[in-house]
Amino acid sequence: MKETAVKTRGLTKRFGTFTAVDRVDLEISRGEIFGFLGPNGSGKTTTIRMLCGLLSPSEGEGFILGMDISAEGEKIREDIGYMSQKFSLYSDLSVMENLKFYSGMYSLGPKTSSSRIGELIKLSNLEGMENELASNLSSGVRQRLALCCSILHEPSILFLDEPTSGVDPAGRRNFWKIIYFLAEKGTTIMVTTHFMDEAEHCDRLGLMYSGQLLACDTPEDLKKELPGHLFSINTENPVTLLEHIRDSNEGIIDAYLYGRSVRILTRGKKLLIPGEMPSEKIKPSLQDVFVHYVREGRKTERNAA
Repeated sequence: MKETAVKTRGLTKRFGTFTAVDRVDLEISRGEIFGFLGPNGSGKTTTIRMLCGLLSPSEGEGFILGMDISAEGEKIREDIGYMSQKFSLYSDLSVMENLKFYSGMYSLGPKTSSSRIGELIKLSNLEGMENELASNLSSGVRQRLALCCSILHEPSILFLDEPTSGVDPAGRRNFWKIIYFLAEKGTTIMVTTHFMDEAEHCDRLGLMYSGQLLACDTPEDLKKELPGHLFSINTENPVTLLEHIRDSNEGIIDAYLYGRSVRILTRGKKLLIPGEMPSEKIKPSLQDVFVHYVREGRKTERNAA
């Protein structure tokens, strides 16, 4: 049985009358890559900041490697790495100078610092760039450097808050190679992302909306657990078709636009559309799962209002 790295029960954060995180229950194993999916404002960053000991919970409890996030924040920060959306690299320092600065921040001795910096430069393909100013690096290279700075002290748990935002696909692939390597070595990784291809490669995903954890499972099981049967119809007028479907079909769980097509989730195994418009039964993608849960979350909000 795998050891638990992160555990929360009823974790809640309020800012005045606004509830940013609402009774979140989580359990993440050591060495797991856990992804957080959700729109902006869904509570992902606030959850991570509580787990890092940077924010105090309003209610509930959380534990990092058995340490209480409410009482042992300073101790927790010694054993974690945290890379925010805007990690503070020093643009007027070189790659090597940034790495040396952060090694000093983590109080690494000269021998450990030199060895660790050498390992990370090789791991992140920064060889030959040691004297380049951070301001001259591409966004993908800057993010790899920022990641190296956040793991110099070899943290047991790494929190990454939208680390590849604004990075091109090739840069994202290179970044994730490092994540996979760290996970294979036993580092627990909690990452927020808006990219479905990245989410597919997480061991498990938590889907968040309006501060609530709507679903949590492996990407494959989330797709299998989508209720009903999914159909797709390609059409020149998807908006018109969507309105027609919603008005005339009782057996439909949900229907929504998907590019130039309409996706329809039904209770039955067949979809009957007036006019004999051809439909195709398809396997759900992770994006279909995400859209369904967010739409269900919005329906719940409207019903409660």
